[in-house]
Amino acid sequence: MKVLSKKIETEIIVKNSRFINELFICNSQTEARDVIKSQKEKYQDASHVCHAFVIGKDAEVLGMSDAGEPGGTAGRPMLDVLKGSGITNILLTVTRYFGGTLLGTGGLVKAYGDCAKSVIEKAVSENAIEELVEKRDFCFSCDYSTYEIIKRQLKDFVIYEIKEEYSDCVTVKAKILAEQFETFSARIKNFSGGKINL
Repeated sequence: MKVLSKKIETEIIVKNSRFINELFICNSQTEARDVIKSQKEKYQDASHVCHAFVIGKDAEVLGMSDAGEPGGTAGRPMLDVLKGSGITNILLTVTRYFGGTLLGTGGLVKAYGDCAKSVIEKAVSENAIEELVEKRDFCFSCDYSTYEIIKRQLKDFVIYEIKEEYSDCVTVKAKILAEQFETFSARIKNFSGGKINL
């Protein structure tokens, strides 16, 4: 399975109807509900805010809503595209501003399917899709000279989203490939003379 690494947005116009397509990283149904709620609040003036999501290590949690569009014309085609993409832990919302021309059921199915395809294609073209790997959060603080030594060790490991805060000491927060955590922890402890525990 693959996952999204950042939010992606596209927009398409079909017969004067405007469709805003937003793809979010989403790790639980609760998170999905929160995003959907905030999208509905953000786009109160829109005709419809439809959604579909795929969540779980094996893409086992699925959800969708036509949000007032005729049954099966919005959520289902969006969900089908998401399932076909091999990406999990994602939520797609498509916000429609009605343009005055009825699209009919076939037209709606095509429009919502195209919305999902456009946002997935953009994610692929922007390299915003990566392999799903288990990561572990870690954090440590140390003095500046120790951090210079530790910093050279970091390149031997797969580290994500590293944040460094500098004050009277250096505080580091990041994620590491879960299978490397124990080795990394032991090495940091060793290089700091037992002073640093992750």
